[in-house]
Amino acid sequence: MTDPRPVPLSVLDLAPVRAGGTGAEALRDAVARAQLVERLGYHRVWFAEHHLAPGVASAAPGVLAALVASATSTIRVGSAAVLLGSTSPVVAAEQFGTVVALHPGRVDLGLGRASFPPPSVAGGADAPAPRRPRSEPTPERVVDGLLVPATPPVSFGEGPLLERILAQHRFVGAGRTPGGFAAELSTVLDVVRGTARTDADRAVSVPAAQGADLALWVLASSGGESARVAGELGLPLGANYHVSPSTVLETVEQYRAAFRPGVLDEPYVVVSADVLAADTAARAHELADPFAEWVLSIRRGEGAIPYPAPGTTTRWEDRPAAERDLVRDRVDTRFVGTPDEVASGLSILARVTGADELLLTTITHDPADTARSYELVAATWPATATPALTPTLATASA
Repeated sequence: MTDPRPVPLSVLDLAPVRAGGTGAEALRDAVARAQLVERLGYHRVWFAEHHLAPGVASAAPGVLAALVASATSTIRVGSAAVLLGSTSPVVAAEQFGTVVALHPGRVDLGLGRASFPPPSVAGGADAPAPRRPRSEPTPERVVDGLLVPATPPVSFGEGPLLERILAQHRFVGAGRTPGGFAAELSTVLDVVRGTARTDADRAVSVPAAQGADLALWVLASSGGESARVAGELGLPLGANYHVSPSTVLETVEQYRAAFRPGVLDEPYVVVSADVLAADTAARAHELADPFAEWVLSIRRGEGAIPYPAPGTTTRWEDRPAAERDLVRDRVDTRFVGTPDEVASGLSILARVTGADELLLTTITHDPADTARSYELVAATWPATATPALTPTLATASA
């Protein structure tokens, strides 16, 4: 095994709902899992924001972060990410500032842009959905041992798929029109620093967030506005290899190229990865088999289905070529195998992306298998992997 680059490991949890299970069970499992990964030495645990997905119970990351902070004592808690299409930057700062007040020095507020325009931008419920330009497809390539897959043949930005997603957004009530991303992030900075003003240029006080010992993060899936703005404001970045592996290198490159000292003096990047380790390679691949079906449900715009049990889905080799092409990038870039095999893959990911930290997300049908995976990876990764200090907004210079 290649010696892993000694970067700290953290966890991204979606509170997945398993087939035959309930959302309540998934949420209780997520809290118990956070307690486990704290004992195992993981640095932070973040929760996602997903709505109307039958297989994902993490819809309120601020609430989950608060519950987990109360059930743990040292691990950092946060969001990956609060979406600014449904929550204003002020409300997000108030929510996480409230958690900080009771759990200082442990809270991360990760923000992401809205993935799709809200109904007001789309022209209302009866207007046709706006078309979003497709990004240029890129071919598969291997960069210094890291698989960077081809752009998948899927577009969420047009046609019936977008119409369905916008209808879901209207149902959730995600109807705010976000401002420019740089302005939204600056609002959080101003709120915490006590310098916030309304658009009428009136000073405002936000007691729940002002002076909060809070770390602000930006989450990005491409080398576009999010990565650039994170760099320009000197904020730490979360880059998605697990969601969009074909664009991760461009995401990190754009961030580093745009970086100017701000909250941070130097760039800091956490890179996410899908991971599944088991005691044997055969067992790991058996547990991993339902992943293709789960990703397929997401790519088709249905929302993640409850996670299937092994042996209940179509085998990869028996799937139609069109289905394999739709999810191949996610399946091929998931690190699956023995602890040594997974650690070797993570080492390559850290080296090629220059990650300062890795964010692992593991989903199986049985929560015990997920727990075992985190145990095996933690036992194999170097115990000397200590995190760099990430300044909070309260300690950084204005």
